Amino acid sequence: MAISTKLEMRQSQSLVMTPQLMQAIKLLQMSNLDLVSYVEAELERNPLLEKSEGEGTSEPVSDQPSDSSDTPASGGEEPGSVDWMQNDLETGSEAIASRMDTDLGNVFPDEPGVPASPDPALLKTGDSYKNATSSSASEDYNLEAFVAEETSLVASLEEQMHLTLSSEADKLIAGHLINSLDENGYLYLDLDEVADQLGVDIARLEAVLAILQTFEPAGVFARNLGECLKLQLIDKNRFDPAMEALIGNIELLAKRDFSALKKVCGVDEEDLVEMIAEIRALDPKPGSVFGSSLVQPVVPDVFVRPANDGTWAVELNSDTLPKVLVNQTYYAKVIKTARNETEKEYLVESLQTANWLAKSLDQRARTILKVSTEIVRQQDGFLTYGIEHLRPLNLKTVAEAIGMHESTVSRVTSNKFMSTPRGIFELKYFFSSAISATVGGDAHSAEAVRHKIRQMIEAEDPKAILSDDTIVKVLKDDGIDIARRTVAKYREAMKIGSSVQRRREKNARL
Repeated sequence: MAISTKLEMRQSQSLVMTPQLMQAIKLLQMSNLDLVSYVEAELERNPLLEKSEGEGTSEPVSDQPSDSSDTPASGGEEPGSVDWMQNDLETGSEAIASRMDTDLGNVFPDEPGVPASPDPALLKTGDSYKNATSSSASEDYNLEAFVAEETSLVASLEEQMHLTLSSEADKLIAGHLINSLDENGYLYLDLDEVADQLGVDIARLEAVLAILQTFEPAGVFARNLGECLKLQLIDKNRFDPAMEALIGNIELLAKRDFSALKKVCGVDEEDLVEMIAEIRALDPKPGSVFGSSLVQPVVPDVFVRPANDGTWAVELNSDTLPKVLVNQTYYAKVIKTARNETEKEYLVESLQTANWLAKSLDQRARTILKVSTEIVRQQDGFLTYGIEHLRPLNLKTVAEAIGMHESTVSRVTSNKFMSTPRGIFELKYFFSSAISATVGGDAHSAEAVRHKIRQMIEAEDPKAILSDDTIVKVLKDDGIDIARRTVAKYREAMKIGSSVQRRREKNARL
């Protein structure tokens, strides 16, 4: 075969990751607090951006090109000119949406992904692209990111929670209790009200709380001082009947009524002195060992309220949406007084960045609302009846329903919170795995199956203990296709013993 050179023409399509598109994607996955900080920085950097705070001389951004009288004379479609910029922006939100719906990967500096291709328009405007990319790189490089962060009480407990609990519903309950602790680690909540709010049984709530009370530091999740001391003594294996009597009469210790304490505890003076020394060695404020840290309140991005027609009304939290205006009047004034091409290029790039930021913020808000509305539609049972009615849901289901890509839905659900009648939840909490049905029908949520297994075991007859095979047969009769090893995995995750262990325990109670 002869080797020769030849010329060929090929037509292909490729996604050009411009800095503006990267900005739009980055805005999409920012939390509301990060977004506010980012917009504030842009307001300081860009002279054509203004806050939208009532009536003023600023004009909101429009999808239509601005009047030619406000633009400098330029040669037709010269890249970098205002005419080119407006023609590019005519596609508006649809262009951004179509690009976002493509699997873009991770396009940020600290993650591997699609390399950003230079914008041809910026390449022809001298060093502007180089300056833009170098400035953004320097902004992302933050020396404070290399400083070790002090672990907070909430972070420590959440880490232990994920290692201990496997049920998503139990994690939701535990997360609510963790975020309700005060700075000293105490839990001042009415459990009946919490159970009603979350839609779970009080027994299940107390079971989760009992597990949380075994976490480090010992004594957290106590409802009062006596329970705090009791938990620490249990952790030290020193909670005997005498100590229990001392903790139960802690007010006598406060009064220094040692004679009454010796009678109540049934010990002599020497033992009482040792017991009091042990009590004094305990920490009455276990949560304070983590120090005081800035508590950042969770501000919901979306509100969900019952509508008059029996459905759910979904609306964005306008307080978390920064609003910016592009001052076209100021641009038209200063562009005429530009002294050289460098100043004109700076003004054109500022106007282009301002318009793109305004459109990106609008597209971000629309996308969050669209994804949240679909999540509410899918999880109507959870909002109506509680955690046990969570439906199996994944990113693909939501993405197909709203006509977007999974990567877009994933970014939208990161660091976004939804306020519902049952509390504030992160959008990612509404996604759970599924277990298929035996003969057609809808799939079953893994959490619902766990709850059914727990109910079956709790209601079993001590003389007829259910084996894992029997549970599998019962579930398949109910239309749930599940393997025996999966039943065993769920049972062990719920801290439920095998059929042999349960038979021994229940026979011992009889």
